[in-house]
Amino acid sequence: MRRRTQLLVLLCGLAGVSIPCTGAAFEAKSGYEFIKPATRAMQDDDFENPGLLAVEQGMELFNTRQAGAEKSCSDCHGEDGEKFDTAGIARYPVYDGETKEIISLQKRIRNCRDNTGSAPLPANHPELIALETFVRNRAFGEAVNVQTDGEVAELLERGEKLYQTRFGLIDMSCAHCHSLYPGQMIRGQKISQGQGNGFPAYRLDTGEMANLDQRIQQCLTLMRAEPFDAESEEMRLLGLYIMSRSNGLAIETPAVRY
Repeated sequence: MRRRTQLLVLLCGLAGVSIPCTGAAFEAKSGYEFIKPATRAMQDDDFENPGLLAVEQGMELFNTRQAGAEKSCSDCHGEDGEKFDTAGIARYPVYDGETKEIISLQKRIRNCRDNTGSAPLPANHPELIALETFVRNRAFGEAVNVQTDGEVAELLERGEKLYQTRFGLIDMSCAHCHSLYPGQMIRGQKISQGQGNGFPAYRLDTGEMANLDQRIQQCLTLMRAEPFDAESEEMRLLGLYIMSRSNGLAIETPAVRY
């Protein structure tokens, strides 16, 4: 049965089946609903969840004044991030009307670090992943609430088009797995809807933290496609669209995923 499902996914991809990603019938479900019971138990246990190590590392960085910096993150936001607007965190990625760009949570953190005089770090540097994990964790339980109207609507259309686009030697799109076959088995794991509410998350497959951008890159690699650069327009559009699909789901960072 599992091999039949895998073959059907591949044949649908090759046959050009159109996959509906949104609409009245779509009900967002967290990846938590698709992982194994043992993985759920690991995520729920504060002593067993490996992602909480990244939260602790992020908290340490959050409270440390970097070389050359005028102040630390905590000088503005509190030692435990208690001054954060957690509902605001749940709205990321956001669209900046002045700069006309999509700002991810990590991008906002990088901008703040730059403003304090901290040495700049490249996108997805391990320290930025830790900081992103810590900040996102401050909004644990908040419902994802990405903007979908106004100027963002056109950006979401572009993101959805990428989501539906075939990539790589396998010639499949994100939608083939995450919109057509959630709940079916592949490589011993249930296919999820590919929601972003748990990211950054700890990945059992790689043994390390990954934010949503890195997970997208990993998926593209599995599709035998050239991954988008972390700061590319394509990555920002895909990240925005995927997070908008997660609207209403509770933030689980750090989730545990395969």
